[in-house]
Amino acid sequence: MDLFEAAGADEAGGPAVGATAPLAVRMRPASLAEVLGQEHLLETGSPLRRLVEPTEHERRRAGPSSVILWGPPGTGKTTLAYLVAHASGRRFVELSAVTAGVKDVRAVVEEARRRLVTSGAETVLFIDEVHRFSKTQQDALLPSVENRWVTLVAATTENPSFSVVSPLLSRSLLLTLRPLEERHVRALVHRALTDERGFGGSLTLAGDAEDHLVRLAGADARKALTILEAAAGAAESADEPEITLEAVERAIDVAAVRYDRAGDQHYDVTSAFIKSMRGSDVDAALHYLARMVVAGEDPRFIARRIVIAAAEDVGMADPSALQTAVAAAQAVALIGMPEARIILAEAVVHVATAPKSNAAYTAIDAAIADVKAGKAGPVPAHLRDAHYAGAKQHGHGQGYRYAHDYPHGIAAQQYAPDELAGTTYYRPTGYGHERDITARLARIRQILAGR
Repeated sequence: MDLFEAAGADEAGGPAVGATAPLAVRMRPASLAEVLGQEHLLETGSPLRRLVEPTEHERRRAGPSSVILWGPPGTGKTTLAYLVAHASGRRFVELSAVTAGVKDVRAVVEEARRRLVTSGAETVLFIDEVHRFSKTQQDALLPSVENRWVTLVAATTENPSFSVVSPLLSRSLLLTLRPLEERHVRALVHRALTDERGFGGSLTLAGDAEDHLVRLAGADARKALTILEAAAGAAESADEPEITLEAVERAIDVAAVRYDRAGDQHYDVTSAFIKSMRGSDVDAALHYLARMVVAGEDPRFIARRIVIAAAEDVGMADPSALQTAVAAAQAVALIGMPEARIILAEAVVHVATAPKSNAAYTAIDAAIADVKAGKAGPVPAHLRDAHYAGAKQHGHGQGYRYAHDYPHGIAAQQYAPDELAGTTYYRPTGYGHERDITARLARIRQILAGR
């Protein structure tokens, strides 16, 4: 349990920050004026501003509503939780959903109730990564939220609609934080270089080093400051007054992949992967494949998505794409990582660069829709099974024309039920292999109709 008690706070209720604290902690905004990139939440009269800067009337009320902060990593969720507590001098308690259990939650709530009754002291309970709490753990928070024994501020990087139980979601104010823009990250880096909480002007940052740092941070403020601190350490070790590109490169050599296999980022990346293959952008498809591979996604899951794309989006425009995808899926299961990345890449390239047709996909869906709508009708008598005793007495098989007895192996006769005679489901495109199918199918349909 990561627990921050009032004993570790300053006189205003915020966290006590020492000179040895990480740069990202030291540079945490002390007021709303220092918060970057969340202007939509900070307008005059907005719910967040009223929580952090309550009026006298709001101070006399039973306390602020509980809040769920949803946004990407490094956008200021923890900062806003501190500011809510700091605004009114409330006791601040922090739990990490990664390590805390129901017992920890109940202990904090019970202590908060005791303080509220005995001294009137209010508690802000901050739960980081609340999406990692189970349903039982989240349910344990409901009484304290409903009765306002604590002011809950919960942070999550995952869509609360999927990761937070409905009763808790309905009792909380949902605030969505936006990803930081490049200008916000640059402003934060400049502040850290000049502010006394940071380096106080003792170091400068080369232009190319700044560009590289911002690119590596990927809109994550915490990551930007972590990289800056490491690079500053490298520069100071070399007794250099300027943080160079080489210092940044020595500090970190790879950006963290923003991807959670259990959350909505997983679905976003998967969706972009599929749509890139469908859109024939092989380079974008390989990029999203790389993100999944680096994040440790199950290669069998990726292979299944490629098989589906080959069937749904390539179809009969290039029937060999499905063969490649199936072979890749089998090979991935046999070989495993890291070599499976090569197999997956080959399948992605085939599917992405192949001519596209969803004609077979739309055809089966249209046929299914008709069946569900009751458009079925009896099987024509001449097509019914005539192999059992008495079948001929019912006219089964009478008049059936054996296709191989006719030119081109096609006999002019009706195959569909009467209700669907003449219905067309499959409409091939003019792309790839379907260009050849189009001409052949037109002649086949003419022969079947006796024309």
